[in-house]
Amino acid sequence: MTDPIYAIPDIHGHDALLDEALERIARDGGPDAPVVILGDLVDRGPDSRAVIDRLIRGQQQGRPWTVLRGNHDQMFLDFLDHGTLHSRRVASGLPWLDNRLGGAATLASYGITAPDPDQAHAGARSAVPRAHRDWLATLPCSHEDGPRLFVHAGIRPGVALGDQDPEDLMWIRAPFLDHTDPHPWLVVHGHTALSHPAHFGNRIDLDGGAGQGRALWPAVFEGRDCWLLDETGRVPLTPGTQPIS
Repeated sequence: MTDPIYAIPDIHGHDALLDEALERIARDGGPDAPVVILGDLVDRGPDSRAVIDRLIRGQQQGRPWTVLRGNHDQMFLDFLDHGTLHSRRVASGLPWLDNRLGGAATLASYGITAPDPDQAHAGARSAVPRAHRDWLATLPCSHEDGPRLFVHAGIRPGVALGDQDPEDLMWIRAPFLDHTDPHPWLVVHGHTALSHPAHFGNRIDLDGGAGQGRALWPAVFEGRDCWLLDETGRVPLTPGTQPIS
């Protein structure tokens, strides 16, 4: 047996769901259980500011929480720092403030509702605490833990961890999602929303679509074994039929 480690996928501004996920983890592993948050803390949901506040406060209180940076967190940072509306990695070409990406909801959680992008940027620079911006900027893009590698989006197959492009760790889909051979680790990720978390043998996608109004699924790992945590306790997640994204 190995010590358990827990993971929470893409929160997307849903502080109430985060609270429930942390309660399930505490019931299974106690209040000091190690947790990896897989990124995409912000956008789409109503409480991005509260999510960031909760995670910062927990770390300050000594909780063993590792928070990773997702692509939506990076888009928020890029808007704060440079007023950037478009990312070259967004295939649709949508701007971050579009409701489908969810930036406007993040700004609204800080009290910013200006429709003009320049006004919204000025408002964000004033309203978003510097501590939030600086904390987001320090978040790592990966966490290696024994036989597991936690990332937001995935890895480029065949590339050593130290040589991975941080943009890939936050944004990649193909060729990572199409790769069926073993990786050096069991890769645990979010980013690609499914109808339910799924185990693909060489990777586990925990993003069950909280950003699309579905559930937020915390999970626990012991070695390479994984269980989801529901209201009753542990539910094994094993390789098998994968839900369609």
